[in-house]
Amino acid sequence: MAQCVQSVQELIPDSFVPCVAALCSDEAERLTRRNHLSFAELLKPFSRLTSEVHMRDPNNQLHIIKNLKIAVSNIVTQPPQPGAIRKLLNDVVSGSQPAEGLVANVITAGDYDLNISATTPWFESYRETFLQSMPASDHEFLNHYLACMLVASSSEAEPVEQFSKLSQEQHRIQHNSDYSYPKWFIPNTLKYYVLLHDVSAGGEQRADSVYEEMKQKYGTQGCYLLKINSRTSNRSSDEQIPDPWSQYLQKNSIQNQESYEDGPCTITSNKNSDSNLLSLDGLDNEVKVDGLPNNFRAHPLQLDQSSDPSNSIDGPDHVKPASSSHETKKINTGIIHGACLTLTDHDRIRQFIQEFTFRGLLPHIEKTIRQLNDQLISRKGLSRSLFSATKKWFSGSKVPEKSINELKNTSGLLYPPEAPELQIRKMADLCFLVQHYDLAYSCYHTAKKDFLNEQAMLYAAGALEMAAVSAFLQPGAPRPYPAHYMDTAIQTYRDICKNMVLAERCVLLSAEILKSQSKYSEAAALLIRLTSEDSDLRSALLLEQAAHCFINMKSPMVRKYAFHMILAGHRFSKAGQKKHALRCYCQAMQVYKGKGWSLAEDHINFTIGRQSYTLRQLDNAVSAFRHILINESKQSAAQQGAFLREYLYVYKNVSQLSPDGPLPQLPLPYINSSATRVFFGHDRRPADGEKQAATHVSLDQEYDSESSQQWRELEEQVVALVNKGTIPSSFQPTQYCLNSYSDNSRFPLAVVEEPITVEVAFRNPLKVPILLTDLSLLWKFQPKDFSAKDNEEVKELVTSEPEMIGTEVISEFLVNSEESKVARLKLFPHHIGELHVLGIVYNLGTIQGSVTVDGIGALPGCHTGKHSLSMSVRGRQDLEIQGPRLNNTKEEKTSIKYGPDRRLDPIITEEMPLLEVFFIHFPTGLLCGEIRKAYVEFVNVSKCPLTGLKVVSKRPEFFTFGGNTAVLTPLSPSASENCSAYKTVVTDSTSVCTALVSAASSVDFGIGIGSQPEVIPVPLPDTVLLPGASVQLPMWLRGPDEEGVHEINFLFYYESVKRQPRIRHRILRHTAVICTSRSLNVQATVCRSNSLEDEEGRGGNMLVFVDVENINTSEAGVKEFHIVQVSSSSKHWKLQRSVNLSENKDAKLASREKGKFCFKAVRCKEKEAATQSSEKYTFADIIFGNEQIVSSASPCADFFYRSLSSELRKPQAQPSVHAEKQPLEDAVRLIQKCSEVDLNIVVLWKAYVVEDSKQLILEGQHHVILRTIGKEAFSYPQKQEPPEMELLKFVRPENTTVSSRPSVEQLSSLIKTSLHYPESFNHPFHLKSLCLVPVTLLLSNCSKTDVDVIVDLRHKTTSPEALEIHGSFTWLGQTQYKLQLKSQEIHSLQLKACFVHTGVYNLGTPRVFAKLSDQVTVFETSQQNSMPALIIINSV
Repeated sequence: MAQCVQSVQELIPDSFVPCVAALCSDEAERLTRRNHLSFAELLKPFSRLTSEVHMRDPNNQLHIIKNLKIAVSNIVTQPPQPGAIRKLLNDVVSGSQPAEGLVANVITAGDYDLNISATTPWFESYRETFLQSMPASDHEFLNHYLACMLVASSSEAEPVEQFSKLSQEQHRIQHNSDYSYPKWFIPNTLKYYVLLHDVSAGGEQRADSVYEEMKQKYGTQGCYLLKINSRTSNRSSDEQIPDPWSQYLQKNSIQNQESYEDGPCTITSNKNSDSNLLSLDGLDNEVKVDGLPNNFRAHPLQLDQSSDPSNSIDGPDHVKPASSSHETKKINTGIIHGACLTLTDHDRIRQFIQEFTFRGLLPHIEKTIRQLNDQLISRKGLSRSLFSATKKWFSGSKVPEKSINELKNTSGLLYPPEAPELQIRKMADLCFLVQHYDLAYSCYHTAKKDFLNEQAMLYAAGALEMAAVSAFLQPGAPRPYPAHYMDTAIQTYRDICKNMVLAERCVLLSAEILKSQSKYSEAAALLIRLTSEDSDLRSALLLEQAAHCFINMKSPMVRKYAFHMILAGHRFSKAGQKKHALRCYCQAMQVYKGKGWSLAEDHINFTIGRQSYTLRQLDNAVSAFRHILINESKQSAAQQGAFLREYLYVYKNVSQLSPDGPLPQLPLPYINSSATRVFFGHDRRPADGEKQAATHVSLDQEYDSESSQQWRELEEQVVALVNKGTIPSSFQPTQYCLNSYSDNSRFPLAVVEEPITVEVAFRNPLKVPILLTDLSLLWKFQPKDFSAKDNEEVKELVTSEPEMIGTEVISEFLVNSEESKVARLKLFPHHIGELHVLGIVYNLGTIQGSVTVDGIGALPGCHTGKHSLSMSVRGRQDLEIQGPRLNNTKEEKTSIKYGPDRRLDPIITEEMPLLEVFFIHFPTGLLCGEIRKAYVEFVNVSKCPLTGLKVVSKRPEFFTFGGNTAVLTPLSPSASENCSAYKTVVTDSTSVCTALVSAASSVDFGIGIGSQPEVIPVPLPDTVLLPGASVQLPMWLRGPDEEGVHEINFLFYYESVKRQPRIRHRILRHTAVICTSRSLNVQATVCRSNSLEDEEGRGGNMLVFVDVENINTSEAGVKEFHIVQVSSSSKHWKLQRSVNLSENKDAKLASREKGKFCFKAVRCKEKEAATQSSEKYTFADIIFGNEQIVSSASPCADFFYRSLSSELRKPQAQPSVHAEKQPLEDAVRLIQKCSEVDLNIVVLWKAYVVEDSKQLILEGQHHVILRTIGKEAFSYPQKQEPPEMELLKFVRPENTTVSSRPSVEQLSSLIKTSLHYPESFNHPFHLKSLCLVPVTLLLSNCSKTDVDVIVDLRHKTTSPEALEIHGSFTWLGQTQYKLQLKSQEIHSLQLKACFVHTGVYNLGTPRVFAKLSDQVTVFETSQQNSMPALIIINSV
């Protein structure tokens, strides 16, 4: 139980006090009424004695009574109605609420920290009123009148006569059988005569003389002169007289305003509200309260009698008492009690009570106890004093008490008033009233036995109850508290006597006693046992006290506390005590909250919401309903729908109270703030026929960190180029779409007149669909000029300034049950400044009818949109995005700090140009190397001109806009017929196998020195695109060499003609997806030609072998490939003619066929090379058809240069250069140069494709870059074989420098050797046995430096097989020659070979060693002969 102000030792004596009746004359009553008090009320504050009182017990022992209190009350001849008592108790409880600023106790139990009000004043008030208002009954005498005060006024004509009349009246009431009430203790009631004198009226002598007369007649002990009203009430005085009466009168005032205040409100809400929402508690529909009949009109609970608003008969009647109660309340507050009494009068009243008790009441009680004692002794024939005899009763053999169940139901047995058993009870009660608990216990115990023997159960229960209380209150506690007595009494009262009032008194007393002994568990069980259906108020109070017992245990039982609080709240609610019900639920909520008891939590919140709403605490109601909705609910869909409707209903009422207040925060739907995305710019246009818009950026694209990094690199590349190689410090990569992955630390820049789209991610946690209507963004905008003036205007309302920021409103947005859905909301800035998106504003509603809605109209009719809205409220939700956690400095790492996220705070800047790009005839599939012509359309859709248009891509070899030569060669008619992408010229048949030579510079094709090949300027006419203008440019595409799907990113960069301070440039992105399939595989090698016949006679011819294989798979529908032309491009070499030209002029390759071509290549003429700049390339075309494709023009040359530059960009393994090794390095370079060749082959082809029974001609080109003699080169990148695993070697390298020895192949190609001799030689061996043949050995120096050469003719064959095959011969003359050859010099040696018989001989035996002249014998190596030189010797 909760803590009480009084201890149980104070409570019980105060609850059972001697009762005194008061009978006043009308005149006396008038005197006291001047103070707005009756006589009994006048005495109330002074009814407790201030000093100890002594009396003697029957044994003549002195007995001390402490803190004695008497109860004086006016005689009422009607017993109190149970209904009136219940009404009084109800009012007392509802009038006692927890104090506003009361600090609750914090109890920590396990994981719980609970705020609990330690005291329950409403329970104490209830208990006090309950005990005081108990009607007197025949089986006990505790509240029977012991004495009667007869009060008359000194101002009456005949006061003494008035006293006789009053005395006769009292006698008539007590002894006439017409009056069964009130009850009197003994027939001989003490009469005490009180003369009231009004001091302010004067007549002091008369009063004194009357008093003297009274003393003569009644004796000094039996009368008293009480002087009151020492001041006139109207005289204003500064002296503030205390008012000790108010606290007593308030408790008993039946006119209590609290109960009425709930009433009319509830009724009015009944009348106006929706009937289906209003079974306000679900519990109030039954109106019989506490067993009270419906016609008991004054009861407050009857006010919310009907949940049916149509029952209007009661309406006006209900409201009337409320208004009258408010009037009485107003009057009462102005009343001052005791206005005519001075402090002296207070003392006189106090003195009067003392005198009455000392002189009248206690002697009377003492005398009565003695008489009763004597009667009992004489009647029982026992020893002289009962007091001494008690021991005998207890020491003798005890009669075992029968079980209560065995006893017959004889509670109806009544004793006559003079029955000896009742005299014992009377004496016990008297002793109890004067705190003589030992004697009282003895008497109760004796009476109990007698009653049980005679099975008078009501009497027995009374005796048991008081015996238990007396035993507990005995001084020194000689015996333990007999709780079983109480239990028996309670059971008897309740089950046999059916008297719940007496049972309740037992429980209240016993629980207090058990609580004082810290037996909380037993106390709780006792309290719970008495809860029943007959009284909700009693049950509620007892359950609440039981809950307090559970929490006050040594180890608190928190969940039991909460559970019983809920039960108490429920019963309070049924009893109409809404405030107490709400308080109980709120106390219990502390335990259930956040512990996963979601259904219990929902129930409590729902009830709190309902009760708060009934009490017009609308904010509390809203927050309780809000909790039900925002927790992950486990309720059924129907229940959730009910919760939501209830919430909306309450909310609507709240918003109607303050329609102009700020919009409230709504709990639904959930918003995932961090998933909010912001997009700047217009939506992408869909493809229009052959036109395909640039993909750019849109909200439909998933975020990919890799691709966003690629775009950023491309942008940095072009910005660096524009800013002469450096990226400016203020550079901020353009972000069109901001999300949780993007860098949102800076304020994003938006352009005026371009929409801003905010994507908000909603989630509906409920199982019912919710409908959002009139959904729009909430923003605040500060117009700023960004130059001088800084005028700040803040406009939050959407409707206020549409000319500043236009706002899109979504009229209906349905989120189905448990669905996640995004809404895209647009803003249209019309002014520059700072914009802050604060949140969203919308109407939240539910859909009538079905629980699940599949997007089709639910109910036709009432609502203008697709869905019929049952009820909706307007509110907002804020978008608050937490920035990324900072983790850079030590301080940030050790603490939790978050950076800013500014994605919702864009700065609106001045106008900028806006480019749109469309691709026309853009292919999705190509063959590898296929050339296709498409068109690009650039449109400026803004009001500003744009310039500086560039495109940057990681794959510049994929496309070209054509070089400067694009306009030089006219289209031939046939080329236009076939729609060829190439520039072609018709050739005559004479120049079939010889090359046609042209030249071009790479500068013409945008591949200058030092520029970035990835950044390509777009050749706009006049370099400016005016507002609204559009331009179409041709664009050639070449299918990448690898087959598969290629994503190629284009980034278009452009600037405004007028420089803007904040945005320097803008970009547009496009991702092209091309699928390539296999076409041809070209493989080429180059080797030195041995023949030396050249126009110049200089050794420099080479043979180029080109293998072309058709590796196309037939799915692509390609019938065959035609090789139409092979071109070379080089600064130093050119193809001269085709060597193996077959009869068939066309070179056709069907599927999986392979063709082999051989071409002769010669050096370009020196003068040609000299006149051209180092960047000039010579193009030579060898044609296999009758049209020449001009390989030095667009687009053939463009793609050639792009592939060349991409090849050059690939990292080459360069040997490290050290200063001290410089001469050695130079030598190496010279030797390497000998084997280098710089020749590029372009193979141009046509493919015939059958598609939809139509034949198409595709064309394309492949490039092979030949760098080294004898090394194969390929048109497509070779897959690298992974290196084999090698064991790790832990060896410290001796020399860390890279060895710079040239390879054997490079060394062996320093000198080119060639033998000149007759193929066959006839010699008459029969004439001359030795045959001599002259042989010329030509030595050609391939390097650009002097070379020392040694020619060794000594015959050394490596293997015996060679001897057998070729036979043996001898060189005559010098066996070794030492020569020095100048740069590129050709030297001939005349040799003689000697043969002794016929046969076939290999003359290629001379061994040639070479080394660079200025080097020591470092790289001396054998020069390999290219092929065997066979000679046939014939005999003639």
